[in-house]
This record gives sequence, structure tokens and C-alpha cells, in this order.
Amino acid sequence: MKAAKIVMTSLAAASLVTSAALAQQSMSGMVTKIDRLSGTISIQQTQSGTVGASGGALQEYKVPKGQSLEAFHAGDKVTFTTTDSDGGKTINKLDKQK
Repeated sequence: MKAAKIVMTSLAAASLVTSAALAQQSMSGMVTKIDRLSGTISIQQTQSGTVGASGGALQEYKVPKGQSLEAFHAGDKVTFTTTDSDGGKTINKLDKQK
């Protein structure tokens, strides 16, 4: 019984670490819309795969209050990381691609 508890606890801890790592995965895309008043940015993710594939999913993200969007414009290619929070996704890190 004690061994089963240890195994279950280990599996639960491993799944939490894995989900946190996936949430921090770096993605890339193109800015399609910025709403500075509501603090949101829409990014169309770059489609990975075969040549000729259609564009990736268009997603709107919240931006933390301390992060400025002044350097970003529609059409900019960006890399970003996100987390799921209060009913939506929030940008953690947002950088322009060179």
C-alpha cells in the first residue's frame, strides 16, 4: 500500500512538471491585431509542416499590465510563451523575430 502511494505521488508530480514545461513552450507567429486599450494581442501561429499548408490558428492573448505593446505592430513576426489563466491565455514573454 505504501509503495502504491509513492508511485501515485511520483506520477502526479511528473505530470505537473510536464504540463508546466508544455505551458512554457516557445511558439512563433505573426501579429494580426493589437488592442492597447484592452491589453490584448492577436497572433496567428506559424504553421509547422509541409509546404503549402494553410496558416496556423489565430488566437487572442491577454498581456500583463506591466508589459508594453508600443514596439509591436500588425505584421510583426514574433516568438512568445503563454500560460493559461482566468478564462484565457496570457503572454509571458513576447519578442520580435529578426
